[in-house]
Amino acid sequence: MESIAQREAAILEDFSFFDDWMDKYEHLIALGKELSPMSEEQKVEENQIKGCQSQVWLCAREEEGRVFFDADADAIITRGMIALLLRPVQGQAPVDIASYEFGFLDPLGLTAHLSPTRANGLLSMVKQIRLYGVAFQAKRG
Repeated sequence: MESIAQREAAILEDFSFFDDWMDKYEHLIALGKELSPMSEEQKVEENQIKGCQSQVWLCAREEEGRVFFDADADAIITRGMIALLLRPVQGQAPVDIASYEFGFLDPLGLTAHLSPTRANGLLSMVKQIRLYGVAFQAKRG
């Protein structure tokens, strides 16, 4: 399985092909379309990420020491953002997710090109992903 660092490098490479931000947004939207839809049963308040302008749901399960996420959003850009954030951490170990810095965000320039409310939402998503890593790590004792 690819490491977080390998996946992060692949994300940066993918986005390096686009010169302008409209192209990057289109790519982000395409990522959102690739995200498997969440079941309606999962779209409950306890799975909703607070602090997002749109409705965003995230839940996780641990299988054989790896964390797998399901996510959805009611806005296409936001759906792309959560899909992008999950790419490096999907199927990784809780300890790696808990400490992951999402270092690709700054070089990508994503936060600089989002409205303040979307940027806050992005940070809320990052925080919730890390919290799942911490929670699954704590379960192990």
